[in-house]
Amino acid sequence: MPQNRRILAAASLAFLLFAFFASTHAQQPAAVPIDNDDVGGTVTSTNGPEAGVWVIAETRDLGTRFIRSVVTDDRGRYVLPDLPKANYSIWVRGYGLVDSAKVTSAPGKQLNLTATIAPSEAAAAQYYPAIYWYSMLKIPAKDEFGKNPRIKAASQSAWLNQMKNNGCVGCHQLGQLSTRTIPAAFASVHPSSAAWVRRVSSGQSGGQMTNQLLGLGPLGAELLGDWTDRIAKGELPHAKPQRPQGVERNIVVTEYGIGDQQHYLHDVISTDKRNPTVNGYGQIYGSPEFSTDMLPILDPVKVTAKTFTAPVRDKDMPLSLGPGHAAALKIMAPSAYWGDQEIWDTRVNNHDSMLDKQGRVWLAAAIRAPQTPAYCRAGSDLPSAKLFPMDRNERQLAMWDPKTNKYVFVDTCFDSHHLQFGFDANDTVWPSGEESPVFGWVNTKKFLETGDIAHSMGWSAEILDTNGNGKRDAYVEPDQPVDPTKDKRISAGIYAVMPSPIDSSVWGSVRGNPGGVIRFVPGSNPPATALSEYYEAPPGHFGVRGGDIDSKGVVWVSMASGEIGAFDRKKCKGPLNGPKATGQQCPEGWSFYKYPGPGFDGIGDNSAESSYYSWVDQHDTLGLGNDVPVSTGNENGALLALKDGRFVVMAVPYPMGYYAKGMDGRIDDPNAGWKGRGMWSAAGDRTPWLKEGGKGNTPFAIHFQVRPDPLAH
Repeated sequence: MPQNRRILAAASLAFLLFAFFASTHAQQPAAVPIDNDDVGGTVTSTNGPEAGVWVIAETRDLGTRFIRSVVTDDRGRYVLPDLPKANYSIWVRGYGLVDSAKVTSAPGKQLNLTATIAPSEAAAAQYYPAIYWYSMLKIPAKDEFGKNPRIKAASQSAWLNQMKNNGCVGCHQLGQLSTRTIPAAFASVHPSSAAWVRRVSSGQSGGQMTNQLLGLGPLGAELLGDWTDRIAKGELPHAKPQRPQGVERNIVVTEYGIGDQQHYLHDVISTDKRNPTVNGYGQIYGSPEFSTDMLPILDPVKVTAKTFTAPVRDKDMPLSLGPGHAAALKIMAPSAYWGDQEIWDTRVNNHDSMLDKQGRVWLAAAIRAPQTPAYCRAGSDLPSAKLFPMDRNERQLAMWDPKTNKYVFVDTCFDSHHLQFGFDANDTVWPSGEESPVFGWVNTKKFLETGDIAHSMGWSAEILDTNGNGKRDAYVEPDQPVDPTKDKRISAGIYAVMPSPIDSSVWGSVRGNPGGVIRFVPGSNPPATALSEYYEAPPGHFGVRGGDIDSKGVVWVSMASGEIGAFDRKKCKGPLNGPKATGQQCPEGWSFYKYPGPGFDGIGDNSAESSYYSWVDQHDTLGLGNDVPVSTGNENGALLALKDGRFVVMAVPYPMGYYAKGMDGRIDDPNAGWKGRGMWSAAGDRTPWLKEGGKGNTPFAIHFQVRPDPLAH
């Protein structure tokens, strides 16, 4: 071969080799910058880069189960930041996909992942949040109420209130796989309405669930049976979820397994709400309510979990189960999951806890049998007992110092349910208690100095100033008509309690249809000077449940009408006392923001969201700003943060079935940027086994953080 031809052939070969390697290199995504404790890469599918999908890392190599989830950016890139040293299963999940194959990797590695496009609409729908399935439930038309003998509820709003957050969705999610199908154990029960009656009769809450379902009338079970029948035949949701957008792609969700598979977790607490730097990087304390006396505790730094068995003062007190409680001593019928086991056995019944300025844990907890001490009852010399004696309360208070392990019984005369510290020098703690028709308080400074609970607490009936003279006078009872010459007592059980940061008032949420909010003003000499104001939700809005207050004094509440309600007393124009001020005054003080997610057909513009509780981030612990209200998105499987009039959906993608009952925010290090702050919540469903994965799931303590961008590490 002539010399020039050999040179030309060699040049051609070199060019082809260069083109091949250049093409191969171009097909490989560029490396994503990471540190030695991160995993990063790009997610692609046959459609190209996959934006807005989750990358999930899970390990059981640590002291407790650990899961971290992030979202890809608009180029399909991701970074799983700050992973503890372990081997992880990592995979892709997203709307329009089915789960990719799990890949084992470790921190410090680049890992490109291949997403799997869903082969059908039915396959894709298995990953939709519960609300998309729940919204397929048929709701009776307004004109059926009062006419259809199979309906017991008085109105459509009463029906929805019961079917949503003040009834069925008040304890667990509806619409995840385990509830949109009939358990195999009951598959032989026909028709499906009867299978629903059988399933809700299961276990120690069978009586409560059955009463709620039958309270709707026979049509309730019939419509639930129709719902699961249609799904079993292949009907799919009428809407599709949008992938995370904008700041939703910056969210990091970290889950820590705590507790055990039989005992649920109602709440977790991490800090003092007034000063969220308290207990930075410290332990997270769980409240297991009716399920057990073993309080779960998480160390998020060491990634370890343990329990503390809370004591009671009265060793012979009965279990906090049975009449007066939401769970029974005995099962009503065997469970599809636990058979005839009685899995709950609490005395302490710790519903909720709060931390004080020293990091001590104050618990809404039972310490004795329900009969109150003599100082609570008629004949006592306590001012509160003279005005309104209290003979019984199911749950009192306790204080536990984790540093010294000292546990102190706080024998209050009124009930406790949720509790919050006030902004006064006495560190007054205000418990709510639907079972007690009063506002109660404890001067914790005085109590800790003296140990004298009788003279460190007080309580007052809820008295409206219906004679309009600005002071407390003789009153008529709740079942008596308003007398313009007297005040009026109401019996509004307080669910959430909210000391105001702008004045001495304390607010409470009042569950019901429609429900509302109540303002309590102690006056100069409580209880003798204490007065209340009640503001009912206006027509078209209903089902108030949990709530909180912002730094400007605006109260925010979750509502069964599928929205968060805000009440601003400063907007009121008319008289706030007098004979007409019994609840309907000041509708102009309310405003509403519809939750995300599809609504039920045939009832107008609505969301099927059934939020349990709302909390306000007064101190920007999450990173979205001060005074951002956050609701539990119990059907969205998310927390819902209202930022500038729009909701940020902070979804928990795995395991599906996330359901929270509360939250709080902590700043671990104010100088550490997004890494030093975040929100904590519990997976608070009463039935951990209904989540994705079934039996074997434990509750989780869950940390939400917001990065400046999806690749921050």
